[in-house]
Amino acid sequence: EEPLVESGGGSVQAGGSLRLSCGVSGYIYSSFCMAWFRQVPGKEREAVAVIDADDKIWYADSVKGRFTISLDVTKKTLYLQMNSLKPEDAAMYFCAAELGATYYYCANSRPTYWGQGTQVTVSS
Repeated sequence: EEPLVESGGGSVQAGGSLRLSCGVSGYIYSSFCMAWFRQVPGKEREAVAVIDADDKIWYADSVKGRFTISLDVTKKTLYLQMNSLKPEDAAMYFCAAELGATYYYCANSRPTYWGQGTQVTVSS
């Protein structure tokens, strides 16, 4: 019944890579934005990467050049390729989505749909 389900989290060494996946159940609409958020204890969730139906992409400054967001419509799966991981990247990563919205909404507001999160740990 969960519309978004994340996977791919784990523990890696600094400088390593992980690819997170978010499986989408049901329909993929013509207009939407999808995003990856992350959260650490004591801090608010922050958007790290966003993509919309027009393939417009946004990244937080902290991950530019290291993370890549992509969406495979055929497989109904959102991905976050994370390279050159740093200890400060360690967090619970959440997949999120909003219908009828552009990348701007997902980057600046709270999407409606959320997954349960997948933990990423980066060791020094």
